[in-house]
Amino acid sequence: MTNRSPAQDLEALSGQDLRRKLRPLNSSQGAIVESGGRSLINFAANDYLGFANEPELIDTFQTAIGQWGVGSGSSRLLSGSQPPHHELEERIAAHKGTARALSFSSGYAASVGTLSALLGPDDWVILDKLSHASLIDGARLSGAKLRIFPHNRIDKLEDLLKKAQLARKPDSRVIVVTEGIFSMDGDACPLSEIVRLKDEYGAWLLLDEAHSYGVFGKEGAGLASELGLGNHIELQLGTFSKAAGLSGAYLAASSDLVELLINRARSFIYSTAPPPALAATACRAIDLLASNLGNSRRQQLSELRKEFTKLTGIA
Repeated sequence: MTNRSPAQDLEALSGQDLRRKLRPLNSSQGAIVESGGRSLINFAANDYLGFANEPELIDTFQTAIGQWGVGSGSSRLLSGSQPPHHELEERIAAHKGTARALSFSSGYAASVGTLSALLGPDDWVILDKLSHASLIDGARLSGAKLRIFPHNRIDKLEDLLKKAQLARKPDSRVIVVTEGIFSMDGDACPLSEIVRLKDEYGAWLLLDEAHSYGVFGKEGAGLASELGLGNHIELQLGTFSKAAGLSGAYLAASSDLVELLINRARSFIYSTAPPPALAATACRAIDLLASNLGNSRRQQLSELRKEFTKLTGIA
C-alpha cells in the first residue's frame, strides 16, 4: 500500500477541468497588459481606479522605503510595530468612522484571523452562500456552528437567526457574514435589511467591503458609508488590494474588539508585520481615495461600467 501521488491528484483536477496554471504578465498592472506576446485588455484585475501604477503612490512608496527600509523585521507584537502601521490604523478608523482599526497582511489573514478569534464551539456564524472563501475558512476554523443562507435571501437569513436565537447559550455570539459587493456576481447585499435583522435577533454583522471600499460611499469609504449604516455594523473588513491598488487589509471596529483581535487573531500575532513603507503608502492611498482624483476615478469607473453594459448586455 502506497500513498496517492501528487501526480494522481493533478490528473484528477485535470479530468474535472479544475487544474489551474500561472500565466505571468510581461508588463505592470494596468488596463492594457502584455501576456504571451500579445497586448490584451485587462478585465481580470481588481485595480478598479488604476491606483496600482499611480505616480504619486509610486513616489510615496519609494520615499518610504528610503526612510523605513524594505521590511519590518518582526511581528507587530515583538519589534515590528512601527509608526506607519499605527498611522495607517488611525487613518482607516477615521475613514470608516470607527473607534479603532487593525491592519493585516492580506484579506485572507484578516478574515480567518477575525472569525477564528471571535468565535468558538458555543457560537454561531451565518454566512451568505457566495461569501469569499477566506470568510468560509475562518468560520470553519473557529469551530462555531456554521449555517449558510442562499445568496441575498433575507427570509432564509431570518429563519437561521430565529433558530440560533432559540438554541444559543446566554453568553454565546451570533455573527452574520456577508459582502458589500460580491466579488464574482458584482451585486450588492441588501445591507439595510440585514442590519435590521441582526439588530432584531441580537447578532453581530461582519461586512466584507473588499470590493466596495474605495468605489462606493463618501470619499470612497464603502457601501456602509454610502447607506449611512457604518455605526450599525460591528465589524467592517476591507482590503487595500483592490481600489487602493496595493496589498494588505483592515478590520475596523470598536476599541475593545480590536484589542481582542490583537490578543487572539493568530494570523496577526504570528505573522511578520507588513513593510512599514507599504503602510505609509496605504495612508497616501486613503488620501487619494478621498480626494478629487478619487472622485473623478469613481465617476470614470461608473461611466465605463454603463458603457460596458450597453455594449454587452452584462450588468
